[in-house]
Amino acid sequence: MIEKFDAIVLGGGAAGLIVCDRGRQARPSRDRARTRRSHSEKVLISGGGRCNFTNLHCQPENFLSSNPHFCKSALARYTSADFIALVEKHGIRYHEKHKGQLFCDGSAREIVAMLEEECRRAGVRIVVGASVREIRQDTGFVILAGEHEFHAGALVVATGGLSIPKIGATLVRL
Repeated sequence: MIEKFDAIVLGGGAAGLIVCDRGRQARPSRDRARTRRSHSEKVLISGGGRCNFTNLHCQPENFLSSNPHFCKSALARYTSADFIALVEKHGIRYHEKHKGQLFCDGSAREIVAMLEEECRRAGVRIVVGASVREIRQDTGFVILAGEHEFHAGALVVATGGLSIPKIGATLVRL
């Protein structure tokens, strides 16, 4: 079955979820599909289960990059204050721990629920358990994942890395 979307985000972590939400704000009429194996495991275990969700001192000079201007541009478009405003909008209580690190007072599940609620409001379709086996680029992108064939004009790869393989992070060579 071929399914068509304006954009597809691969990755089920915080980055994939926030890209879906931010994409909605930039282009309100767009649809998205996202494949994920399971449910934001890295977010759920971060900060000892309380999610270290941002840092008050998130500045470009704190990042290493071969292109130092990339961080300036990325951080200017979406700041830690923007994310804090989203957390507050959802009534999630938090506290500062050490050197500007912000943690949920409750559980990291609150952050995952917040991100998924924002995606739901944006009309994001989430596909779970479909391993990507091929990506092709033509006039757009074709993603073969499980029994699905997705077509989209834009593709965002937000699949993270192998920092914690036991939670399901895998390396795919295409």
